[in-house]
Amino acid sequence: MIKERLAALVAESSDGAITAEEAMAATVPLTALGLTSIAQLRLADAIEAEFGVAVDLTEEGLALLDDLDGMSRHLAGR
Repeated sequence: MIKERLAALVAESSDGAITAEEAMAATVPLTALGLTSIAQLRLADAIEAEFGVAVDLTEEGLALLDDLDGMSRHLAGR
């Protein structure tokens, strides 16, 4: 359920450049699918608003944003 919501947020944050279905099926980082730095910032804001957690904008935090499975596990562990 978390992964599906994150995929929807990716689609919204990327203005549809990456669909939720593409994000769900991704076997490569989201940036390889076209997630831009602006879209990453939008995604961070959306995750903070939706899940009430702060997203770290360090290299490690941005790497987590690039992987739906990793982000899902991170959020499920909170």
